[in-house]
Order: sequence, then C-alpha cells, then structure tokens
Amino acid sequence: MSAQDILIGIDAGTSVIKAVAFDVNGVQIAVASRPNTVMLGDDGAAEQDMDGTWADTAATLRTLGESVPGLAERTLALAATAQGDGTWLIDAQGRPVGPALLWLDGRSAPHARALRASAAGVQLAERTGTALNPSMQSSQLLWLREHQPDRLARAEMALHCKDWLYLCFTGERCTCPCEGVFTFGDWRRRAYDDETLALLGLADCRQLLPPLLDGTSRTAPLTAQAAQACGLRAGTPVALSVMDVPATVLGGGGVAFEGGTMRRVGCSILGSTGMHGWVSDDAARIVPSAEAGYTMLMPLRGTQARLMSHMAATLNIDWLLAWLSEAAALAGATLPPKAQLLQRLNEMVLAAIPAQAIYHPYIAENGERGPFVDSDARAQLSGFSATLGLAGTVRAVFEGICLAARDCYSALGELPPEIRLTGGAARSPALRQLLASVTGRPVRVSHREECGAAGAAICAAVGAGVLGSVRETLPTWVDRWLDPQTIMPDAQQTALYDTVFSIYRQMAAQLRPAWHALAAGRC
Repeated sequence: MSAQDILIGIDAGTSVIKAVAFDVNGVQIAVASRPNTVMLGDDGAAEQDMDGTWADTAATLRTLGESVPGLAERTLALAATAQGDGTWLIDAQGRPVGPALLWLDGRSAPHARALRASAAGVQLAERTGTALNPSMQSSQLLWLREHQPDRLARAEMALHCKDWLYLCFTGERCTCPCEGVFTFGDWRRRAYDDETLALLGLADCRQLLPPLLDGTSRTAPLTAQAAQACGLRAGTPVALSVMDVPATVLGGGGVAFEGGTMRRVGCSILGSTGMHGWVSDDAARIVPSAEAGYTMLMPLRGTQARLMSHMAATLNIDWLLAWLSEAAALAGATLPPKAQLLQRLNEMVLAAIPAQAIYHPYIAENGERGPFVDSDARAQLSGFSATLGLAGTVRAVFEGICLAARDCYSALGELPPEIRLTGGAARSPALRQLLASVTGRPVRVSHREECGAAGAAICAAVGAGVLGSVRETLPTWVDRWLDPQTIMPDAQQTALYDTVFSIYRQMAAQLRPAWHALAAGRC
C-alpha cells in the first residue's frame, strides 16, 4: 500500500470547480478543473443545479486521480471550500428542494433594501457584524417565503454550497461558524442568535439552520457511495472547510504574525469579484457598518476578518475582451490568443497616461454590494474627450478596479500598511502596480496558484490531525509563497490618484439617483 502523503483541497466556485492535490508541506502536486453551470433568469435569478454541482465535483476528483498515481490510497484527508452566501435547500431525505439560489441572485434585493432601511438594519449589522445584501441567505429566505412558499415548506435545512458538498461526501448536515454567524448569529459570541432571527423576521425558520461545526476540530469519514463517485477510498477523513473568502485569505497570506503577535496586513482577492480587508484577533478593532461589509470568523481561535466586497473586478476586463472580440469580428480580423492579448493590454496600460478618464466598475447586473449596496448601480466611463483612445480607455478600466479596492479599504477605516494580493489579477503587472499606486501602499503578491483550495486543505490537515494547528501551517503553507519583493507605489501617481479618488467617490454618490431612474425606466 502506498504511503499516505497527499491532502486534497477543493474550490467549488461559481463558474469553475477545482480539485488540487498538495503534499504535507503545501507544495501543489496537481490540479483538475471542470466548469460549473449557472442558470440566469430575466428576473434577476441566478441558480445552480445542486446535483449537477455534486456530480461535477466528483468528476473533478476522478480527473485529479488520473494525473496523480495512487491518489485514493495516498490521500490523508480532504476538504471543500466553495462560493459563499446563497441558499441550498434540502428536504428530510437530504435531497435538493429545487435549484440553489446563488450569491449572484438579485431577486431578494427589495427585501434586503427594506430591512436595511428599517430600524432593524443597524441592529442586525451590529449583531452579525455584516450589512444585509441580496446575496445573503437571510434575504433570500424572505424572498422564498413570499414567492415560493411551497418550496420553503418542503425544506428541512438551508445549507450553503460547501455544506451541500460536505453532506454529499459524509452524510452530515452542518455549516461553519463563519457563514452561519454572519448570516444569523452574534459574531462576538460566535454562535446563532435568536434575537438576530427575530430582527430578520425569520424566527419561524430557526429549524432550517444546520448545526455549527468548526472543521478544524474533527473530520467525518467519506461514505462508500461518495468514494465510488469520486474515485477515492471509503473512510478517507473529510473536514468541513470555511467558505471561499476566508479560505483564500488564509491560503493567500492574509493572516500574518510577527513574533507572537498578529500583524495587520491587508488582503485583496481580485478575481471575478473583489474582496478586500484584514484579519484581527482584537475584537475591539472590528467596527461593523450597516452600509456594507462582512465580518467573517476565521478558522483560528479568536480571530475574525473584516471584509468589504465589490461585485465586479476582473469581470470588467472580461467585458473589455468581449468588446475587443466584437470589434475585431466587425473588422474581419482575428484576435491573438487570450494570454497574448492580456500581455499586450498590460503593456498598453503601463505605458498610457494616467487618469485620462474615471471608470466606475459597477458592471455586475445585480448592482453593487460594497462599499455601498445598490442593486441599481451601473458602470460608467466619465470625464473623457475625443482624444481618449484605446490605451486610455483600458487604463481607466484597470484604474477603476483599483479605485474600487481603495474605496472598500477606506470604508473599513485606515488603509493597512501593506496589501497582500491574490486571485487572477495577481498575475497582471499593470493591476499590481496600479493597486500600489492608487492605494499608496506596498503590494506583496502570493505566487500560490490555488489559494482557496490551499486554505481548504489546511482545514483538512488540521481537522484530521495531520498538522497541529492552523497557525503552525503558515510558514510552510503560506509565507514561503509570498514574493520576497514588494511592489512600491509611484509617489507622483499616488498624489494624482488621491485627487482622482475624491472625485471618484463624489461622482458615485451623485450618480445614484440616475441609476434608480434608469432602473425604473427599464421596467
């Protein structure tokens, strides 16, 4: 029998599911991926087939086994992180009650808006540490109760994506303190809270909430049925990971110690969305806001992350690429491969004159959730003349992503002394430099390719007793993947961006009535 020397971390994202094999020192051995399908509706619906997500996760693990000899016998433990928020309903038999409502689903926006405007809005933010938004399970349950009561009546439990996968792996029904508490709990007590449920108007849904489980405290065995589906060994220890954001913060370097003291560093995750914030073991430094932001319990005792998310980061670059593709087709031309095109765009951005226009990157169809919540928010390019060319336009879009990051950090309070960057944008030289210059802070990049999966694998290793504690894993699993060199701000450009940022915020505030009028006109 082969020696057991592999930990598996799974990251079930909204559009892609990845399974990653690591050795016990955190070195990535292999990765397999498979698309995940989102079903979009004209009414703002964004749903996923729950059985399909499980089947694709199992298939991804089988594919991983094809590239790692003896994977089944060599696996010490596994854990799955996944997209956060959303509502994954199951019945008494553990079967899906219809498709899952994703964090992208905007149908509960009126319910979130009404609660935020009520006296309960501030109280809820203070208790949960998190501002209500349409991505959250609480507002989605309110929408289901009003629009699909029969479906809600058939549900025995409301899970999140990673919880659904854990159920499929082990047969156990639970959620992590992170998602359970920022939705329905008291973040200071790190537990569910009946007063929170009453303020939400969901006291009658208490029975839907799964038990809270710290996945670093224990594991459950992989069932025979799941083992057959995944190509793994029955009985393999499975840990419940935290959701994708804290898993990525953990795996990407957002938790830092200097001597025996936790050091405050910023962590920016720039992928399809943008998430920005910092981790603290001092509860007094956490100041919740009813306007926007999350307080997420980390898988380290007594620590929590204060985070602000904007809905679209590299989605704006995807829009640019699609626009260029249409323009090329119109001209009868063919674009170079995506990697080559992105390289050229990065070179173009770095060579372009800064701040030729101001771009607000609110391109998501369900609006914005940080540092303000407005489902009607829309992107705009402002302040340009006929002299603005392609280079200036592309640079403005890249700058807009970084201005949104600064806006999120500013809403959380003082900018951190250093920002650690992970996500797809960490590979972009232009975005790395612009993030440093726009924020005026040094940026340090994590070269780990799959930070979320690494965070999940850390949970698996600690939960299974392979490694002693989360903190013990940081030097080998996290710190050594950080670039030893920091990217420093361009002082001259930072001075310019200080002025631009003030205008950026002023314009966003003044445009909100126009967004609402446009939304009303589209109805």
